[in-house]
Amino acid sequence: MNKIEFLAPKEYYDLKEDFPTPIKTNIPEWYKKLEHGQIDKDTLVHQRTIKGCMPFLESMITGYLLKLPVDYKIEYGVKKDDQGKPITRIFTSIDEGGATNIMKARGVNIADPKTHTSGQLEGSPFIDKNGGKDRPFLKIHNPWRIKTPRGYSCLFVNPLNNPSQDFFSIIPAIVHTDTYHFQEINFPIIMNYQKHGEVNLTLQKGLPYVQVIPFKRDDWKMETTFYESTQEKLQPSFWGIQFLNRYKNMFYLKNKSSWK
Repeated sequence: MNKIEFLAPKEYYDLKEDFPTPIKTNIPEWYKKLEHGQIDKDTLVHQRTIKGCMPFLESMITGYLLKLPVDYKIEYGVKKDDQGKPITRIFTSIDEGGATNIMKARGVNIADPKTHTSGQLEGSPFIDKNGGKDRPFLKIHNPWRIKTPRGYSCLFVNPLNNPSQDFFSIIPAIVHTDTYHFQEINFPIIMNYQKHGEVNLTLQKGLPYVQVIPFKRDDWKMETTFYESTQEKLQPSFWGIQFLNRYKNMFYLKNKSSWK
């Protein structure tokens, strides 16, 4: 079994602050409560719900979860400058003598989000979503270093099919964590200012915000081809036997991979 390591300074580790976890421990409540099927009131036909879709569930249980290390109080548009442009203000909760000071002593100030200028993403659709070209992009400091076995990288995305918030998202990326594990990986985020004309909220410490998916780097070659139309009739003879959970029971490779 392969091993992914999340490493932090001992002083921080001993605080037991928001450890990374297998993301399967973060299945949303709305999904847990969803029924596998329901009867349409008008047609009286039994309809399957997304609860029975294994590809959908697989996306939510694959990999690991990172959580915000501190509270971030965010104001946007609550106040305006002399030209009437929205002002962005970010506040963080600083626990003197606690996690933030421990990491600051190590050169990682998790309570002080850095910024990238909008020019670094010039021409991208992120500019407007983040509030325009005059608005910098925030970067969340992650207190954990990540290490994978030789030949394995990590894909970093927003928690798939599980939006825990609507106000920001990370910029997805891939890092070769088998060689780049000597310092923390930090995450630039896009604030959804375009959708929300005024923002006054607190992103709470412990909020899920990054899904970490390790994968093996390999060589691939693309090929395009065709199949004969007669092959459309060559479905397995058992195809029509089941309606509910057909993919899960007949094709899903149980225990193919596990995340612990």
